[in-house]
Amino acid sequence: MPDIHSILKQYWGFDSFRPLQEEIINAILAGNDTLALLPTGGGKSVCYQVPAMVMEGTCLVISPLIALMKDQVENLRKKGITAYSIFSGMTRKEVINVLKVVTESNCKFLYVSPERLETNLFKEYLPGMGISLIAVDEAHCISQWGYDFRPPYLRIAALRDELPEVPVLALTASATPDVQKDICEKLAFHNELIFRQSFERPNLSYSVFKVDSKINKIIEILQKVPGTGIIYCRSRKRTKEISELLQLQHISADYYHAGLPQEERSRKQEQWINNKIRVIVCTNAFGMGIDKPDVRSVIHADVPDCLENYYQEAGRAGRDGKTSYAVLLFDENDLAELELSATQRFPSIEDIRAVYQSVANYLQLPTGGGDGQYYDFDIADFLRKFKLQSHTALYSLKALEQDGWMAFNEQVFLSSSVRFTTDKNYLHQFEQSHPVLEPLIKTLLRAYEGIYDQPVPVSEKFISGLLRSDAVTIKNQLLELHQSGVIDYQPQKDTPQLLLLKGRIKAEDITINMLSFNQRKERYLQRVKEIVRYVKEITECRSRIIGVYFGDKHIKTCGICDNCLRQKAVSLTKEEFDQLHHLVINLVKYESLPVKELLLKMNGVKKEKAWKVIEFLQAENKIEMDANGSIRLK
Repeated sequence: MPDIHSILKQYWGFDSFRPLQEEIINAILAGNDTLALLPTGGGKSVCYQVPAMVMEGTCLVISPLIALMKDQVENLRKKGITAYSIFSGMTRKEVINVLKVVTESNCKFLYVSPERLETNLFKEYLPGMGISLIAVDEAHCISQWGYDFRPPYLRIAALRDELPEVPVLALTASATPDVQKDICEKLAFHNELIFRQSFERPNLSYSVFKVDSKINKIIEILQKVPGTGIIYCRSRKRTKEISELLQLQHISADYYHAGLPQEERSRKQEQWINNKIRVIVCTNAFGMGIDKPDVRSVIHADVPDCLENYYQEAGRAGRDGKTSYAVLLFDENDLAELELSATQRFPSIEDIRAVYQSVANYLQLPTGGGDGQYYDFDIADFLRKFKLQSHTALYSLKALEQDGWMAFNEQVFLSSSVRFTTDKNYLHQFEQSHPVLEPLIKTLLRAYEGIYDQPVPVSEKFISGLLRSDAVTIKNQLLELHQSGVIDYQPQKDTPQLLLLKGRIKAEDITINMLSFNQRKERYLQRVKEIVRYVKEITECRSRIIGVYFGDKHIKTCGICDNCLRQKAVSLTKEEFDQLHHLVINLVKYESLPVKELLLKMNGVKKEKAWKVIEFLQAENKIEMDANGSIRLK
C-alpha cells in the first residue's frame, strides 16, 4: 500500500499535511465514517483525494457545485489521475459514455451532482464501478436545519444500502452542532467521528460599522488597506453600481454575478486572480473553489442572512496567514429588511401554486407531462412574461424543489464536445495540408478515448495547457476543424435548467409539507437573530461569537477585532478587577445565567468592564459559556 506522505509529495508537491488532514485520512483508511469541518481554503479535497489514491477502486465525490467539479476534474487530469464528472444538463448519451468508461477503466474519481444519484441509469452502473470511498462535499446541504438544504442530498443515504462496506467522508466548512448531528444521522454513520478545526483565524480582524454612506466607507477602507479585495452585495444590480463608483475613484474594480455569461465570469475571475483587477464586487455566486491566498480585505456592503454565509465569505481573506480585514457595513434599514425577510423567503401556499401554474404555462406543459424532463429556463424572461416579483418566484421555486416537485439550477454547464467525423485516410491528408492544426488533431486523439466513436466532453483549457497555447486559439482551431468537416465541435453552453421531478398536475392540487416548511422558517428566523446579534454586539470578541455558534467553545478572544480593541481601551484597577471577579463567580456559583441576566445582576457595572472580567475568567477556564450564551462555573 502506498504511503500517504509519498502520495501527497508526488501528486500535490507538499512535504507535510495541514492541521487535521492526516488524522482525517487515517480515519478513512481505517474504514470509519467521518465528518470533517474544515474552514474554506482548509484543504478539504486532499482529505479524500489522498486516501482514494491509496485505496483500490473509485472514489465517488458528491458535490452540488458544477464549476468546482469541473475544476477538480481538470486539476486531477493535469496530475495524470483519471477523473470524470456527471452533472445536470448532460445528455443521456453523454452520461452513458462516462459511466461506461468508469466501469471499464481504472478511473480513480467520479464527481456526481446529487440529483444524478437518483437516476435508474446511475443505479444500473453503480455495482460495476468498484466504489471504495464516498466523499460528500458541502455536506450541510443534507440537513433541513442547515442554511442551504438540498433535497437530493437526502437520497445519498440510499447509496449505503447498495455499498454497505464503503466508508463515507462528509465535508463542510460551516455547520452548527445541530446540523453536525443531523449530517451524521442522515448519512447513516456507523459511528460519529467528527474532526473540527478551530474556528480561530488569528490574522483576520473582524469589524462592523454602522454607516450613513456605504460607498464612502468602502473607499476609505480600500485606501487604508492595500492589496486585493472582495466586496459582497446582496443584489446583482448593486455589484455593477459599486464597481462603477470605485472606478470613478480610480480604484481598479469589476463586478461578478451568476447572471453573466460563463465566459465573461471566467474572464473576470481570472483577471482578479492574476491581480489585473484589484477589487471584485460580487454576489455570493463568487468565491466557491477559488483559492487566492493574498486577499487583504473582504467587505460586506450588505448584511448576509446567516453567520454560516458570513464566516465562509469573510474567510476568503488572509489565507496566506498575513494580517487581513473582514468588514461588515450596515444601517438600520438592513436590519429591518433582514428581520422581515422571512415572509419573502417562505411564500404562502397560494403564491407557490400561482408560480407553479406560471411555470406550466411558460413551458406549455400538458397535464401529466414533463416528468423527468429538463427544460431551458430563462428566469428573467419568465418573470417578465408573467409579471412576477423575483423574490416570490425564486423562493416559490425553492419551496417546490424542497418538496420534490421540480429542481431549478441556474448554473448548468454543458461541456464542449468533439467527435471526429472523417476517416483516417482523409485525416492524414488533411494534417499534411494543414500543418498548423496537426498538433491539435494529435492531442485530441491521444487525450480523449473513444473520440472517433461518439461525442466526447473536452476542455479547451486542458488542451491549451498540453499544447502550451491559450484557450482562445484552441477554440478558433477547433472551429476551423469543424468548418472543414474534420470534427463535430459543440462549444460549451451554460443555460439555466428546470428539471421536472413529477408530471404536471393542477396547481390547486399542489401540496407542501407545512410542518417541515414552518420548521425551516423557524430555523431561518433563528439564524437571522444570530447574525443581527453579531452585528449589534459591541463588547464580545467577534471570533468567539462565530466559534461558539459553530460549537467551538474553547476558542480564545482574538485581540484584534473591533470589540477586542475597544476592550483594550477599557482600563480596570486591580481593586475593581478583584471585586468584579468575585462578583461574577458568586453569581454563577449555583446556577448558569444568560449573559444579559448576569450583566443586569452586576448592578450598574459598565458593560465593557464586566465583559473584560468575564472574558478573562473564560480564558482562565474558571467559567464557560454554553451554545445558548449562558455563563456557568466550570
